[in-house]
Amino acid sequence: MKLHRIFLLIVVCSIVSAAHSFAGPIELLNVSYDPTRELYREFNEAFTKHWKEKTGQSVIVRQSHGGSGKQARAVIDGLQADVVTLALAGDIDAIAERGLIPSDWQKRLPNNSAPYTSTLALLVRKGNPKNIKSWEDLIRDDVKVITPNPKTSGVARWNYLAIWGYVLRRELGKDYVARLKNPQDPAVIAAQNKAREFITKVFKNVPVLDSGARDATNTFVQRRIGDVLINWENEILLSRNELASAGVEIVIPEISILAEPTVALVDKNADRRKTREVAQAYLEFLYSPAGQELAGKNYYRPTDPEISAKYRDQFPAIELFTIDAVFGGWPEATRVHFADGGEFDRIYIPR
Repeated sequence: MKLHRIFLLIVVCSIVSAAHSFAGPIELLNVSYDPTRELYREFNEAFTKHWKEKTGQSVIVRQSHGGSGKQARAVIDGLQADVVTLALAGDIDAIAERGLIPSDWQKRLPNNSAPYTSTLALLVRKGNPKNIKSWEDLIRDDVKVITPNPKTSGVARWNYLAIWGYVLRRELGKDYVARLKNPQDPAVIAAQNKAREFITKVFKNVPVLDSGARDATNTFVQRRIGDVLINWENEILLSRNELASAGVEIVIPEISILAEPTVALVDKNADRRKTREVAQAYLEFLYSPAGQELAGKNYYRPTDPEISAKYRDQFPAIELFTIDAVFGGWPEATRVHFADGGEFDRIYIPR
C-alpha cells in the first residue's frame, strides 16, 4: 500500500513538473519612461537569470518607453502593464486614481518606491559659445532652450520645478524651505511672483516642445535646434562620449531638484494576468545589490548607501531640494502647476 502511494506521488509530481515545462515562460510588461532603455535592457537580463536560478521558471520581460505622462495615460487606457517604472510619483498617482493600483502604493517599497534618484543637467554646444553656466542664463534673449512638454513628459515637470525652486532659493535665501511654510508672508508671495516671471521667460525661449526626454535630446543633438537642452543627468552622463563627438558638452546647475523616479506593481493587471509574484520580485530586485549596481552603472544615483558611495565620484556635488519640501509633494505640485488651467497653462502660449 505504501509503495502504491509513493508511486502515485511520483506520478503526480511528474505531471506537475511537465505542466510547468509546457506552460512556457512567464511574460511581464514594464511600462517605463524614455531614458531607462539602457538600464532596463541590462536589468531585465540580470533579473531573468536570477529568477531562473531561484525558481526554475523562465521569464520574458517586455518594455514600453515614452514620455512618462503619456505612458501613464496608456496604462489608464488599457495597456496591460504588470509594472510601471515612471519618472515621477504623480504619474503613478494618476493610475491609482483609476483603481488599477492602491492609493498607498508608495508605502509598499523602500524609499517611497524610488529605487534610484537623479537630477538635471544642461547640454550646451561645444565650447559653450553662449557662455551658459546656470539657470539664470536660460532667460536671456539670445538663448533658445530645449525642454519637453510638461503635459506629457516627466523630466519636463522636473525641469520646470527645478527652475521654479531655484528662483525661490535665490529670492528667499538658505532658509527658504522653512520660510515657504508661511505662504502669506509678503516675501514668499514676492518670491513666487519672481519664479512665475522667470519660468515665463524661459518658456518664451523654447522653440519646440517634444513629448519626451529622448525626443528632446534628438531635437537638440540631431536636428541642431536650440542653444541649451535641459534633461536627465543620467541620460546626459550615459551618452557623454557620444555627445562630445556630436559637438555638445555638459553644464551642471549649482542648485537643482532631487528627481525621484518611482516604481509600482499594477495590481489589477498583474492579478488578471497571474503575474503578481514575479512582478513583485522584479521590483524588489531593483533594491538588491545587483539592481543598485546596475542603477549606478547607468548613471542613476543608487539609494543603497554602500553602492552610492562606490559611485559618488561620477556625480557632481550640488545643492539639491526635494519636491516635498518646496512644493508640498506631487499631488499639490500637479494641482498648482500642471493641471488644466494651472500655472503652466497660464504662462505658456503655444507657437
